[in-house]
Amino acid sequence: MRVETLGDGEPEVAIVGGIHGDEPCGSTAIETLLDADLAVERPVKLIIANEKARARGVRYVEEDLNRAFPGSPDAETHEGRLAHELLSEIRGCEILSLHSTQSYAKPFALVDTVDGYARSTCPYLTVEALVETAGYSDGRLISYPNVIELECGLQQSETAAENAIQLAREFLVATGVVSGSTERLRYHPLSVFRLDQQIPKPAADKYEVFVENFERVAEGTHFAAADDEALVAEYPFYPILLSAYGYQNVFGYAGSLIGRLDGEPPAGPNATGSLQTERGR
Repeated sequence: MRVETLGDGEPEVAIVGGIHGDEPCGSTAIETLLDADLAVERPVKLIIANEKARARGVRYVEEDLNRAFPGSPDAETHEGRLAHELLSEIRGCEILSLHSTQSYAKPFALVDTVDGYARSTCPYLTVEALVETAGYSDGRLISYPNVIELECGLQQSETAAENAIQLAREFLVATGVVSGSTERLRYHPLSVFRLDQQIPKPAADKYEVFVENFERVAEGTHFAAADDEALVAEYPFYPILLSAYGYQNVFGYAGSLIGRLDGEPPAGPNATGSLQTERGR
């Protein structure tokens, strides 16, 4: 694990990349920030987590790091020990964790629950949506306080790396690490979704998905296929992290639109926007 601290004093902000070795966008963003010789006003930690997996170009060495938290110093796996070390490094910080996905080309944010940290930060990031994952966060970094996870784009694409760099810079301004007016960031209302349930993937040789993430699927819609077996929506839902081959045993998640972070921009990055709730799915 590579840990670099910018600024004097104990950092209260951290950016983590490279939790998965086959998602290079976060590590690229960290390295770009380090090369930029930033003038910081608050100390910040910049971390590339799973260097060993990154060097091998694999998601993980022995187990998925983003399923291994809290880990242990005596864990049998590399990632189990690394999870413990990473939590020790970022404890007490406001955290941004950078990822990429096989399901959606545009950036979106995920949090365990939409708390004050999420409401005060996410509207200043150029993301398409905010997803609440409570109930599906076990073993993941996102299950800990003050963590925002960003899916920056399609895995191993140049666009995901470019997005990760831009989003990391926006985060540093929004948290007051580097100078810059938050008024120049694009404060915008965000649709907020919640993961409701996983969509199982039957055993098959070929998988297909016919709908778009974050676009409502009506009851009765043929939304995916496993070989010649059609999967039909039994109720309306919003697909989230839905892809043909992103996960081994599930297509992704069926979700609900639960509200929007709306209203006038807060007075500053530490103020919180309001969550306007939606009725029904």
